[in-house]
Amino acid sequence: MKLSYGWILFVMFCFSLLPSKLIAGKAACHNPLFGNCYGILHTCPAGCPRLCEIDCRLCKPYCACDRPGAVCQDPRFIGGDGIMFYFHGKKDKDFCLLSDSDIHINGHLIGKRSNKGRDFTWVQAIGILFDSHQLYIGAQKVAKWEDSIDNMLIELNGMRIRVPIGEGQTSWRSQEARLDIQRQTETNNKVRVKVEGLFEIDARVVPITLEESKVHGYDVTEDDCFAHLELNFKFDSQSEMVDGVLGQTYRPNYRSRVKMAAAMPIMGGADKFASSHLFAVDCAVSKFGIIKGGSSREQRSTVMK
Repeated sequence: MKLSYGWILFVMFCFSLLPSKLIAGKAACHNPLFGNCYGILHTCPAGCPRLCEIDCRLCKPYCACDRPGAVCQDPRFIGGDGIMFYFHGKKDKDFCLLSDSDIHINGHLIGKRSNKGRDFTWVQAIGILFDSHQLYIGAQKVAKWEDSIDNMLIELNGMRIRVPIGEGQTSWRSQEARLDIQRQTETNNKVRVKVEGLFEIDARVVPITLEESKVHGYDVTEDDCFAHLELNFKFDSQSEMVDGVLGQTYRPNYRSRVKMAAAMPIMGGADKFASSHLFAVDCAVSKFGIIKGGSSREQRSTVMK
């Protein structure tokens, strides 16, 4: 049966949104439906010289960390309102990134004390609660970075998930949790995690390079490259009460309080976003388990083993 021309265009458009295969400093479209762009190497933009992606439809590279819902670097956020800000928190502590009635996401920060009196921090792991499930996505501690080695750990309800080889395909699925995990590179260092009707997350593990350490004064030593997550969030349905460091920026009436004129606009309020552990819902702004409309049901707070 022949496909109509309109259907072919629709399929091409949908596949154009798939991330490209990444290599250091270069990226290419790996969707064969886009013959004029397929396989052509592009130099990554100055804003993300090591890692970038290609919009196959436009045949242009872009920085994933510059799109709304991004959490990258020394945590640098792009809110749902498109405004950029930093949230440093504290090393070895957990903070609520998003909390709504049916989903709660905490982030665990790692880092080290700087000479300026604050912690350099990065998001090492996230803990996601939805329905009755707990999903863990984290970067494993690495002394020396090697691209060929899987440095990401994924667990559902305490059980490790090993995503089979199969780049660009839905490689692991849980019908019970409605969870799909798609490998985006040959190792688990980049995956797309999706729960239909709730969220989609692109997660990749990256190290702090010696060059970055020198430029920013991180003073990273050879025993730990501070492997951490870079994240892109997409949420399907937030309530007007959604909260958290990132979650609050999706409220329709939200007005950013960061000083936009500052060289590094910083979001304060670490105390109200602090959680007792990665799967706790005890931060001051928690909305998890609250039925839309204001009444509440029993909240869940369990410790990840």
